[in-house]
Amino acid sequence: MKKLLLAFGLLISSLSYAQQEIKLDIGDALVIKSLEFSYENYITETSSFGVSALFNLAKQDANFRYNENTMITPYYRNYFSKNDQWNFFGEAFLGINAGKEEKPDNGGSGVSYDKYTDGALGVAVGTKYITESGLTIDIHAGLGRNLFGSDSPTLVPRLGVNVGWRF
Repeated sequence: MKKLLLAFGLLISSLSYAQQEIKLDIGDALVIKSLEFSYENYITETSSFGVSALFNLAKQDANFRYNENTMITPYYRNYFSKNDQWNFFGEAFLGINAGKEEKPDNGGSGVSYDKYTDGALGVAVGTKYITESGLTIDIHAGLGRNLFGSDSPTLVPRLGVNVGWRF
């Protein structure tokens, strides 16, 4: 029990002194009517881990929308420089996504939707700008592949223009 408490205490203390960020993806909000919130915690000066949560607000029959209705994306980022303002990064992510895939209706002329839940592994690249006051802007793009379901789309995009705050 003492070892468990010690490990828990070390974990909490390491998280409390690390740099952290909260972000909103304004690109998704403005272009495709979805909300994506992110939290990022720095492990070292050149690496971090985080999690994003995407909620699609567009109607299912909209002309342009993500297939995913919801997506939770844990990720790991490695930054290629220690620059205080501009950093380039590579990212590995696991996207746990759920949505509806459009299927032609065999009996009639309409369209039906099959629900799915799947997990995608992927990579992304991007850049981040950090101001002295703590404002952050990052732009990233990547692609993942769904691994488990047959009803889910094969590819999962990871695109974002995030604005946030470092504390």
